[in-house]
Amino acid sequence: MGIVDKIKELENEYARTQKNKATEGHLGIIKAKLSKLRGELLQDQAGSGGGGEGFAVPRSGDGRVALIGFPSVGKSSLLSTLTTTQSEAAGYEFTTLTCIPGNIIYNDTRIQLLDLPGIIEGAAHGKGRGKEVIAVARTSDLVLIVLDAAKEGVDNHKMILERELETVGLRLNKRPPNITLTKKATGGVKFNATVPLTKLGDDPEKTVLQILKEFKLHNAEVLMREDCSTDELIDVINGNRKYVRCLYVYNKIDMIPLEDVETLARQPDSIVISVRQKLNLDYLLARMWDAMGLVRVYCKKRGCPPDLDEPVVLSAQRHGITIEAATQRISKELLVIFNYAEVWGTSAKHSPQRVGLQHKLHDEDVFQIVAQTNQQQKQDKGYSQRVQNYNAEIARKRRTRTKEGKKKRSTG
Repeated sequence: MGIVDKIKELENEYARTQKNKATEGHLGIIKAKLSKLRGELLQDQAGSGGGGEGFAVPRSGDGRVALIGFPSVGKSSLLSTLTTTQSEAAGYEFTTLTCIPGNIIYNDTRIQLLDLPGIIEGAAHGKGRGKEVIAVARTSDLVLIVLDAAKEGVDNHKMILERELETVGLRLNKRPPNITLTKKATGGVKFNATVPLTKLGDDPEKTVLQILKEFKLHNAEVLMREDCSTDELIDVINGNRKYVRCLYVYNKIDMIPLEDVETLARQPDSIVISVRQKLNLDYLLARMWDAMGLVRVYCKKRGCPPDLDEPVVLSAQRHGITIEAATQRISKELLVIFNYAEVWGTSAKHSPQRVGLQHKLHDEDVFQIVAQTNQQQKQDKGYSQRVQNYNAEIARKRRTRTKEGKKKRSTG
C-alpha cells in the first residue's frame, strides 16, 4: 500500500469516528499518523526533481505582503493600483505566471507587495506551481487571500485556500502553542501540565505518549502551559510550522448587493474592496499596517532634537519592537556597549523614562541610547577580548593598505 492510499484510509477512518471526549485520544493518534505521512509525501515529491523555476525575489522594505488567490480574482489589478508596478491583467485565467514585486509607501515605510500566480486546488502537492507560490508565502510577514466576492458563495475558495496552506504548515492568524518539548538522549518521556487539559481525551498523558510514539520520540520532556489540542501538539513536534497573519480581501463588491457586502465585511479579518471602483483601498492599507505590527521610532542624540525624517521601522513579525531590536538596527557594536536608553512617548510612564533592552516601544516613540563609560567597559568580562579583536582588525587593515601600496608602486 502506497503513502497516498494510507492517507486516504486514515482520512476515511477519521471521518467515520465519532467526535467526543472519549475518542479524542484515538483521533489524535490518527492525526499524528496523517501528519507524518503527509510530510513523507511532500518530501518524496520535493526530491523527485522537475520542480521548475522558483520565485527567488529578494526581501526588501520594512515588511513583505503576499497576494494569494485563485486565478482572475484581481490580484494583478490590486498590485497595479497600490504600487507603481504594472502587472499584466486580462480577462482570462493565469495571466500572471511568475512573481511580480511592487513597493507601497505608507506611513513613511516601504512595504513589499508580491503578486503571485493564481493557485488551484491541490497546490500543496505541486499543482499549478502551487509549491513555489506557497514557499513565497512562508517568507512573508502578511498574507492577503484575495477572493471574488461575487463567486465566493458558490466556489467557497476561502476554505480551499486555507486547507492548502494548512497542509504545508502555514498557520493563519494563530499563535504558537505554549508547549515546551525538549528531546533527550535517555530517561524516557516526562509529561507535565500547569493547567487542566480538556482537549486530549480522558487520559491526556496517555494521548501525549501515543502521539510521541508515532513520531519515534521515546525520550523527551513535555510541558504544557495552556489547554492545547492534539493538532497543536503535533505542530510543536514537527517544528516547521510558520505562524503568519492573514487578511481576507473580498474584491469586486460593486457586483453584489449591499446586504451581501455587509455580511462579508462583518466576518473576522475580512476587508471588502473594489479595485475597479477604487473603493475602501485606504482602509485596506491601514489594516495591512496594523496586521504586520509595524512601529516607527525616532532616534535622538544627546542635546539634539530627534531625527523625524528617517524613522527606524521595527516589526513584531521579524525581530520585535524592543529597545534591543532598535539598537541592533542602528549598530551592533552599540549593542555591545549599551548602558541604558531614555524613551519619550506613549510607551513611557513618564518622559523621559530610563529603560533597558527589553522595553517595548510604541509607534512614534523617541529614544536615546546611552553607552557605557570607559570605566564601565573596562569592568566588563569581554572587554579585553574586544580590545584584542579591535587591534587585530586595525593591524589587518594596515597590512592590506601596505600590500596595495606596494602593488601600485610596482605596476607604476
